Amino acid sequence: MTTDSDAPDAVLDLVVIGAGPVGLACAIEARQAGLRARVIDKGALVNSIVGYPARMEFFSTPDLIEIGGHPFPVQGYKPTREEGIEYYRGVAAREQVDLRLYERVVAIHGARGDFRVETSRGLHRTRHVVVATGFFDVPNRLGVPGEDLPQVTHYYREPYPYVQQRVAVIGGRNSAAKAALDCYRHGAQVTMIVRGPALSETVKYWIRPDLENRIKEGSIRAYFDATVTEIRERSILVQTPDGPLDLPNDWVLAMTGYQPDFAFLATLGLTFADDGFKTPIFDETTFESERPGLFLAGTVCGGMRTNRWFIENGRFHAQQIVKHLAGQRTETIPFASIHWKTEE
Repeated sequence: MTTDSDAPDAVLDLVVIGAGPVGLACAIEARQAGLRARVIDKGALVNSIVGYPARMEFFSTPDLIEIGGHPFPVQGYKPTREEGIEYYRGVAAREQVDLRLYERVVAIHGARGDFRVETSRGLHRTRHVVVATGFFDVPNRLGVPGEDLPQVTHYYREPYPYVQQRVAVIGGRNSAAKAALDCYRHGAQVTMIVRGPALSETVKYWIRPDLENRIKEGSIRAYFDATVTEIRERSILVQTPDGPLDLPNDWVLAMTGYQPDFAFLATLGLTFADDGFKTPIFDETTFESERPGLFLAGTVCGGMRTNRWFIENGRFHAQQIVKHLAGQRTETIPFASIHWKTEE
């Protein structure tokens, strides 16, 4: 069906960059307020969740990550990755969200009331823009020789490629803990390299004792206060408190976390606080950045502190932004508890 917003010269009320749960929530809130909104994403619908490990379980209960007032039915107590993808797909379909997927935003021209969002496929005219791009696309790199070898990955999907292989898991937080246990239980020889003196306190309470017991019994080898200094074809060099080690190895899972695409955000005209975390500057009640008419929503608001905003509280950013556009009173949204986070 063709609508006014489909016309090449149609002016939208809102373009949302990012088709994750928070981006979808922004478009749905706008639509329910009678505004014309479009969502653009360089990847798939809820691309970050698509990239999560298979059968991953969210920490949150479904009611905390619902959007648009649509109930989130699940088979168990907490939703899985697959249930989440299907839920958000269904909500987007029911709400008739105008989606433009696999379309990369290149630049934003113009000013509030007359923006022109340039993409890999053309221009989209809009009065306002929301950036809800999350942080999952840019891994925190190790910065060591060999990091770009083909056996190194910063994303973990499933254990089957690593059966009967020597796998180094770098990191001591949730993603690393789950990958180490999963690979071990599917026949891999697992070694963990942890920069700190112990596993992170944020490792989920049902995972931590399991992993600690596997380390204690020797099923999973772990080096603490240790760092990888080089990755080679068939081994890794590790600096430990007892000196350097050259460990035979086949695969490296660098579970070192992720960060927003700061280079992209800078091209959009966003500014950042000098706080050591590159926190974008925005109004804490309206979520409008220092570029008038350009708003932020979701995890991207936290800069390097990716444990501040999640689906649970980021979805409320959408309400505040749309209230502001409608001339209504807005309010401050509190940061999330770190325990809300699904990964890392």
